[in-house]
Amino acid sequence: MNTRHVLIAGGGYVGMYTAFRLQKALRKELKRGEVTITIVDPRSYMTYQPFLPEAAAGNLEPRHVVVSLRAVLPRVKVITGRIVSVDHANRTARIEPRAGDVYDLGYDELVVALGSVARTLPIPGLAQHGIGFKQVEEAIQLRNHVLDRLDVAESTTSEAVRQRALSFVFVGGGYAGVEALAELEDMARYACRYYENVRPEDMRWVLVEAADRILPEVGEDMGRYTVRALRERGIDVKLGTLLESCVDGKVILSDGSSFESDTIVWTAGVKANPVLAETDLPRDKQGRVRTEPDLRVVGVEHAWAAGDSAAVPDLTGPPGALTSPSAQHAVRQAKVLGDNVARSLRGKLLQDYRHKHVGSVASLGLHKGVAQVYGIKLKGWLAWFMHRTYHVSRMPTFNRKTRIVADWTLRLFFHREIVSLGSLQRPREEFERSALPRQVPPAAPEDREPQRLGTGGN
Repeated sequence: MNTRHVLIAGGGYVGMYTAFRLQKALRKELKRGEVTITIVDPRSYMTYQPFLPEAAAGNLEPRHVVVSLRAVLPRVKVITGRIVSVDHANRTARIEPRAGDVYDLGYDELVVALGSVARTLPIPGLAQHGIGFKQVEEAIQLRNHVLDRLDVAESTTSEAVRQRALSFVFVGGGYAGVEALAELEDMARYACRYYENVRPEDMRWVLVEAADRILPEVGEDMGRYTVRALRERGIDVKLGTLLESCVDGKVILSDGSSFESDTIVWTAGVKANPVLAETDLPRDKQGRVRTEPDLRVVGVEHAWAAGDSAAVPDLTGPPGALTSPSAQHAVRQAKVLGDNVARSLRGKLLQDYRHKHVGSVASLGLHKGVAQVYGIKLKGWLAWFMHRTYHVSRMPTFNRKTRIVADWTLRLFFHREIVSLGSLQRPREEFERSALPRQVPPAAPEDREPQRLGTGGN
């Protein structure tokens, strides 16, 4: 018996949902051993990225915005590791597992769903001090970090340390940057009621965007409204501005302003996964795999691609148009891709991917949002509610949908959680303190008056 092996490179939304559709469509073939499916990803779970801002703000339990690949794909082999190169001419992918030696894995059908990575620039200090916002680990770290900075500001006697701790910079005015900033500012503003010496007006929140507008996906009018809404909350929105340096936390902007900050979040765009450069598949100028409308790789047999790593023709747009790298397209492309791979294995006709972008929604914090759907512009509570409704409907599995709705429901009756678990990033710190010889800080000079914290309240 000639078993067909389908290799799915990437376990994000496209990769996971393609495997899920294949698992369902090829149930009989999998049971008879005629087809095997393998999915490879550095993480053993899929992260639903549109919910990361809410997870960072504490509105959702972080575990509820991820889906275990092994739990939802019982008939699929899951390899936790990285694909470092692909030789499609010889149907071979090189795998770097989490531990152990690199090895080659053969396949018959290849699905490229590697997604995108943060598009960084050679800005001095960015690699050392910047924080990304594409994975659930980064959302958890950022939440803990922001709350930890409030603790630092409450406890220090140094005004310079206090101002640095209470300065938060977000670079990038797309979905990720605006939603993350808005949700975290909302959370931090709420948390201030539990601090004696930290008030909302003490914090400095800055959004830096190189273009002259933010959130282009929701239209120019809604973008201008968002700028006004953020500025009314005291957020400093700097348009047409670049981050020039952040060495040692000193932020220098192209408008001539400079200040110190412990928090520099980089959300200024994404790029195709650089692993694609290590393949023999055709790519466009942006490094994405070029596909036909039915999601087959252009000019290559037995290779497929979708999502942020693919340049997919937009049949609803003008000639030459490509679909945008959005969750809306990824959700639908994954379903067509899974069905088409199954059809191909059975020798059936394929279907083209065709979806007209219906609009976009964005959250700006609790009960605040903007949206433009089918040409209708919405803002405030209704847009926020639409954002939640749409994304929970796209969250994979009934289990996760239920847990997310339960999280939201509980938030109606209980206060926000504002506990900082910063020790998660430093789990051995206390043990090391116990194991190493104790060092007592030098005493203050005798003529120095004892420092006292301020007594300002809310």
